[in-house]
Amino acid sequence: MLPLYALIVRRGLNSFERSSFKKKKELIGNSCPGCEFQEFYFMSSGRLRCSRCRVDYNPFTDTSFTGLRISCVSWLLLIKLFELEVSARKSSVQLGLSYPTTLKGFDILRKVILRELSRSDEVLRGEIEADESYFGGKRKGKRGRGAGGKTIVFGILERGGKVAVNIVKDVSADTLIKETVTKVRRRSIVYTDKWKGYDSLMFSGYRHLNVDHGYKFKQGKVCINGVEGFWSFAKERLIKHHGISKNKFLLYIKEMEWRYNHRTDNLFELIVKYMLGADN
Repeated sequence: MLPLYALIVRRGLNSFERSSFKKKKELIGNSCPGCEFQEFYFMSSGRLRCSRCRVDYNPFTDTSFTGLRISCVSWLLLIKLFELEVSARKSSVQLGLSYPTTLKGFDILRKVILRELSRSDEVLRGEIEADESYFGGKRKGKRGRGAGGKTIVFGILERGGKVAVNIVKDVSADTLIKETVTKVRRRSIVYTDKWKGYDSLMFSGYRHLNVDHGYKFKQGKVCINGVEGFWSFAKERLIKHHGISKNKFLLYIKEMEWRYNHRTDNLFELIVKYMLGADN
C-alpha cells in the first residue's frame, strides 16, 4: 500500500507539474525549442504546446530531470524519499521502479547537490574547528591515523556556522594547511587536536590552539567537539549504505555536508530548485 503522501501526490500530478514549471519559468525562463516563442499552453499529457508554431515540447528539457526517463510524479516521490533518507532499495519498492533506476536517480540528486556546493566560494571565519576522520569498513590492524584502506576526510567547522569537508590523500602538514587556507579566512582562531600536521597553522596567519586528547577532550573553549559531532552525524547516516565505492564516496560525504548545513531548511524545496537549474 502506498503511503498517504504518495496517494496525495498522484492525485495532484497536474498541480505539481504546473507549479514546478511556473517556478522554473520564473527562475530561469523558458522558450519554445523550435521558434523560441515564450507563449504556450499546457497539454493533458503534461507537455507544453507553443502558441505560435504548435510544437509540443517537454518543459523540463533543459533541466536535470531529463537525466532519468521516469514520470514527473515519480521524480517528486523520489526526491521526497531522498529527503527522508530512505534507502534506494526500500525506495525502489515504494516507487515501483527497479533498484538500478532508483539508485541512478539518487546519484543524480547527489551530483546536483555537489554541483551546487562547488559553486559556492563561501569562506569560514571566526572560531574554527579542524579535524580529520577515516571512513571505510572495519579492518584488522591499526585504527585512526595511519589505518590502511581507509578514505581520509578533512573537515572544518565554523562555530555557529557551517561545515566544509573534502577527501584528502594524507594528513601531512602541507595537505592540511592547503585545505585550511582554501576555506578559512586568515586571522581566524583554529582549534585542533595535538596532531603535528597542524603545527604550521600559527605560521600561516591563524591563531592556533590545540587540545591533547590523551589527557582531556576540552579545555575551556579549546575543543573540537563540534566537528566531531559532524563525524558522528555523517557516519550514522552512511553506515546504512553497507559499503560505498571509493569512486562515489565524494558524492556521499558532500551530501552529508549539505544535509548538515541545511538541517533546519526545507530540503525538498532546495533539491527541486537545484534540479530546475536555478542559480540562486
